Amino acid sequence: MEKEGALQAEVVRENTRPAQWLLLLALFGGNVALAIGPWFVRIADTGPVAAGFWRMFLALPFMVVLARANRQKLTGMGARTLGLVALGAVTFALDLASWHIGIGMTRLGNATLFGNAGSIVLLFWGFIVHRVMPGRLEVLAIIFALAGAAILMGRSLEISHETLVGDLFSVAAGLLYAVYLLTLQGAREKFGSWSLLVWVSIFGAPVLLGIALLLGEPVWPQAWGPVVGLFVLSQLVGQGLMVFALRYFPPLVVGLALLTQPAVASLYGWLAFGEVLSELDIVGMVLVGAALAVSRAKA
Repeated sequence: MEKEGALQAEVVRENTRPAQWLLLLALFGGNVALAIGPWFVRIADTGPVAAGFWRMFLALPFMVVLARANRQKLTGMGARTLGLVALGAVTFALDLASWHIGIGMTRLGNATLFGNAGSIVLLFWGFIVHRVMPGRLEVLAIIFALAGAAILMGRSLEISHETLVGDLFSVAAGLLYAVYLLTLQGAREKFGSWSLLVWVSIFGAPVLLGIALLLGEPVWPQAWGPVVGLFVLSQLVGQGLMVFALRYFPPLVVGLALLTQPAVASLYGWLAFGEVLSELDIVGMVLVGAALAVSRAKA
């Protein structure tokens, strides 16, 4: 009887599964939307950290609606869980602050690629926690990541010291994002992605505002278009499509789709800002991108 019930449930899931082309469109559409976010950071007339504040603050009421629409609990967290969420939110705020500063200082392709390096960090972390040696594929991914990063950072240093510093800010953002994911891993399974994003926004937005004020950045936009575009594409459309699509794809496909982001960022970086990539830059991006795909596949 239990087997029959499980089989019926599986049939229902298959029947309610969206069409494959729609899922692929959501997956790649989410990555493209996230990739366009740095453009709005660049053209916003606020400071880069202040743009991150508006991204989180303006999206907050929409996150509440999405959490309720998906029947995710917004209350009932214990003190320990709420403390972990607060810690994760601060880490995510620091991630956004570091990444947005990096976006203004280095090439958009580099910033996007290094900003997504959190999955490579999680690969390292897995080896440390489980006390196992990496396999051949993982060793290859680590070599690719280090070699690709060295190439890209070397090329940035050839352009200017500021560009290299921008790369380092973006790498720091990737490290912080990995810490954010690890901190909220347990809570996400219990409360759901949208519910957690509500609380991350509540705790994280004031941190971003405080950093922006400490840095003396202009906070209030004169032109609202860029910050509205940032929160709509990055926080709502990008996050929304990714949350919808991720449950239907294996990690390797997600990792490969992730490579859409640096490709799109590099394209409009060239078209809008004249950021030209050399053949060596492309080699470096391919190496880091391959490492990202492998690390996601092992997630």
